[in-house]
Amino acid sequence: MQKFKYIRLVATALVIVILDQLTKYWVSIKIEPGTYIFPEPIPVIKNFFYLVHIHNTGAAWGSFSGGSLWLGILALLVISSLFFFRKYLELERSLMQYVMGLLLGGIIGNLIDRFYRGYVIDFIDIHLPGYRWPAFNIADSAICIAVVLYIVLIILDSFKKANKA
Repeated sequence: MQKFKYIRLVATALVIVILDQLTKYWVSIKIEPGTYIFPEPIPVIKNFFYLVHIHNTGAAWGSFSGGSLWLGILALLVISSLFFFRKYLELERSLMQYVMGLLLGGIIGNLIDRFYRGYVIDFIDIHLPGYRWPAFNIADSAICIAVVLYIVLIILDSFKKANKA
């Protein structure tokens, strides 16, 4: 019997989905919705990290607000594409499985919210000097980390190929 070859991808995605959904559940029962403005955000690290409870019907930074259904359909298309292009994406590589596991877990985490609640719960509120970063969640973080890691892997691979040539 052949070993399951995408175990790292599935395990990483599962960890992200579980962490994402557990944190969103905790926020939904412990923090009043709308705490981005009033009542005030809950300080974790004053002047830097706060907890809020926002219902986001859009994508990043609230763009495409009210488009949960279409964003959900787009997410399903991306998941299908990951499966369809798995050879091109080199999902046999261990590191690529972790990267795509982060991406898949983040997409699924937000997809659960979109179809179950009709919106995504955002709760991490970062304040930088002179700037307040838009609220986000574990799934959003996993997606962003995956994209950055994927770009780094592509750049490193292109350097390796250039050095071989």
